[in-house]
Amino acid sequence: MTSIRDVAKIAGVSPATVSRVMNGTANVNEEKRQRVEAAIEKTGFCPNELARALYKKSSKIIGVIVPDIENPFFSELAKAVEDEAFQNGYRMLLCSSGNNAEKEMQNIQMLVQMKADGVIIMTDSADTGKVLKACQVPVVLVDRTLQNVNEKAVVKSDHYKGGYLAAEHLVQCGCKKIVCLKEPSGYSSGNERYRGYLAVCEKYGLKEQSVDCTYVYEEGIRAVGKMLEQYPDVDGVIAGNDMIAMAVYKELTRMGKKIPQEVQLIGFDDVKFGQIFTPELTTIHQSIREMGTAAAQIIEKCVEGQPCQKKNIFDVSLVVRETTMEW
Repeated sequence: MTSIRDVAKIAGVSPATVSRVMNGTANVNEEKRQRVEAAIEKTGFCPNELARALYKKSSKIIGVIVPDIENPFFSELAKAVEDEAFQNGYRMLLCSSGNNAEKEMQNIQMLVQMKADGVIIMTDSADTGKVLKACQVPVVLVDRTLQNVNEKAVVKSDHYKGGYLAAEHLVQCGCKKIVCLKEPSGYSSGNERYRGYLAVCEKYGLKEQSVDCTYVYEEGIRAVGKMLEQYPDVDGVIAGNDMIAMAVYKELTRMGKKIPQEVQLIGFDDVKFGQIFTPELTTIHQSIREMGTAAAQIIEKCVEGQPCQKKNIFDVSLVVRETTMEW
């Protein structure tokens, strides 16, 4: 394997000169620069990126840690981060934690050791929060909030408004027995959406009806059985995300329920699959791409020493499609 010393020997210069040419850290005589570039091309020399990162204290890497890469919300958000990073000379390293706090902490430690320029993470784990508090690189929390974390910024949607809009829409469509499939793990996003749902129940004098359901498709299938057992006359369902809404539609249809004629259904996120799905999902739109872009830009600003806005809350909106009635 060719080393920087081999390149220097062929070019007739010192290894330090080769390094200066490659990194652009100082002016080099034009004739020497051309000899170095010719030697690099001849040998096919590729610098050790990790060694360069250790030297420059920057790897031009933005780390992204998501809880579930199979969830389209997180994959769409990661794509937005990668697009923004690439345009500005950064690369993205994606880690999927599987909602495992230990794995999240190991991913953070790995990114710090790699001299990543920042970490974008979606977590609600208090244990992970302790690690983030002492993290040596800029941290941006996305779609979540944690207490006592030394993050540079938070990027999230107005989840309370989203829960409120979802419940209000079902009421306006004639639903009187609305079930909220709420996330039971204490996620800040799920808690805020549930509070929005409760506010609508109080506004219209409706009975609170809920079933615990995580954000995983298979859990949506299982939640339908529990829902019909507890609330057999349900006429409206608020799903935790679009994937859960798809699972609910599939299972209710299998049981002979007609959507939206008998049970109206609304999701959350507005991922692309919701438009491809038949019927197209009524949902609450999150600005996924804009959120991912904003998170990456915050890291870039931190690297450049520029100020950034700490709290970034994106608006949500109702997208009416085919799983609810006209209103």
